[in-house]
Amino acid sequence: MAQEKLEVIKEADLTNNCPECFNQDLKLTFYQKHLYGKLFHRVTGEVTHKVKCNKCGSDIYPVKWTDDIERIFEYYQKMVKPEKASIGFTKLFYILILLLIVLVGAGVYLFLVGVIQF
Repeated sequence: MAQEKLEVIKEADLTNNCPECFNQDLKLTFYQKHLYGKLFHRVTGEVTHKVKCNKCGSDIYPVKWTDDIERIFEYYQKMVKPEKASIGFTKLFYILILLLIVLVGAGVYLFLVGVIQF
């Protein structure tokens, strides 16, 4: 099964007040989802975000956002440039494909020589 990992795209320190503790030390982080498997590495187009207060440690969900936080979020959301959705194969994938080609070639050769008969 593929392992999911959220890679940080952009982080920004916000000077808006925290709705919980009213401190001005918030951090906005944007993540992009990556999938790592034994045969591939896939970058998805899925981008998520998180607003966290550095003072009280609480996550600030969109329901509790003030208008200022929402405006700043929209500004930074426009600045985020995620990687293009793609897939890359690992060395193990290429080794298995090469091994499969060699086995099929050996089977065809043995069939043409007459060692194997159907």
